[in-house]
Amino acid sequence: MVKTHQGKKLLVPRTRIKSEGKVAYSESFQAWNTLKLKKELFSEFPQLKEKRSKFSYELIYHRNTEEFEKVVKELAKGENGVMPLLLWIYKEG
Repeated sequence: MVKTHQGKKLLVPRTRIKSEGKVAYSESFQAWNTLKLKKELFSEFPQLKEKRSKFSYELIYHRNTEEFEKVVKELAKGENGVMPLLLWIYKEG
């Protein structure tokens, strides 16, 4: 089911998804701008494979637990059922 949020269509999973991936350096852009997504996300959202489609994302990083809990409580009150995607970034090695 696709829901709208701030004029955009949200991709909503049918089940819980847990996946791990890598952040890659792009030589052509000389920037760390590529998130490599695993097949779990593409299995759940096949529309991500559509080469002519454009997708965007919104990333919010809260500085402390209190801020994060406040936002989660507001999401729980909402009628549109928007669920955040949690992302942890790790330094390897």
